[in-house]
Amino acid sequence: MESVNSTLLTEFILTGIPYPLRLRTFLFAFFLLTYILTQLGNLLILITVWVDVQLHSHPMYIFLGVLSIIDMAISTTIVPRLMMNFTLGIKPISFGGCVTQLYFYHFLGSTQCFLYTLMAYDRYLAICRPLHYPVLMNAKLTTLLVAGAWVAGAIHGLLQAILTFRLPYCGPNQVDYFFCDIPAVLKLACADTTVNELVTFVDIGVVVASCFTLILLSYIRIIQAILRIRTADGQRRAFSTCGAHVTVVTVYYVPCAFIYLRPDTNSPLDGAGALFPTTITPFLNPLIYTLRNQEVKLALKRMIGGLRTKSQV
Repeated sequence: MESVNSTLLTEFILTGIPYPLRLRTFLFAFFLLTYILTQLGNLLILITVWVDVQLHSHPMYIFLGVLSIIDMAISTTIVPRLMMNFTLGIKPISFGGCVTQLYFYHFLGSTQCFLYTLMAYDRYLAICRPLHYPVLMNAKLTTLLVAGAWVAGAIHGLLQAILTFRLPYCGPNQVDYFFCDIPAVLKLACADTTVNELVTFVDIGVVVASCFTLILLSYIRIIQAILRIRTADGQRRAFSTCGAHVTVVTVYYVPCAFIYLRPDTNSPLDGAGALFPTTITPFLNPLIYTLRNQEVKLALKRMIGGLRTKSQV
């Protein structure tokens, strides 16, 4: 019998998203435009938070700035490689490139998951304990929480990458997906993947379930507090600060749960679902936070007004 180690793979071929050939140019242009707008939109949010004193002194908007960095990085990790699917010829990805892509996707994705939880906790303190909020969510704690999210995400990504690529891969080398992700890559392993699948399910399940539960509990308390506000304007402002966060959490968590927390199937919806956390959510986040958040809109107006004043001087 031929040894499985005699033909270990040095590259993979990503099959990408199935599409009609007549739409190749359109899809390439669509994802290119989406990528450019994602980078510009998140960069605008990041600059606004950095420049505006009223925003960068507030923990919620520090979290929002970090979220913009993550969105830009996730989009850069996935979308350029996705666009190559709409060009002529076979574009293989090296073994090391596949490892890197999988690591950064899970590193950034889990960091984003932790960050959404921190943002919910921040809103809980601001609305439910407003008098103690400046003391409880001070600059030092904010820095520690953000650093903790990055470190936890890095550990999670490293664990998933090591577990996935400790297995031998000896052929075939065709990944039936548009990027190197755990379920698709494990199907090519020349060894038993039961332990990997179990650890992946438990690890990602614990991260997603615990973060989502904490977010849900936070918003149950927040809604109870908002309903006790007697003025309509006070309720509107409270819902305004929370509405954007609830929207992006929903768009992020539902596809992730669909992809990772269900029995293994070869559903064509897997690729469509993965487009949300990798492409659509990073693109929508700046729009959601600028359209639904009054403070960000005011900060943008102040920044644009300041630039106009300087240009007229």
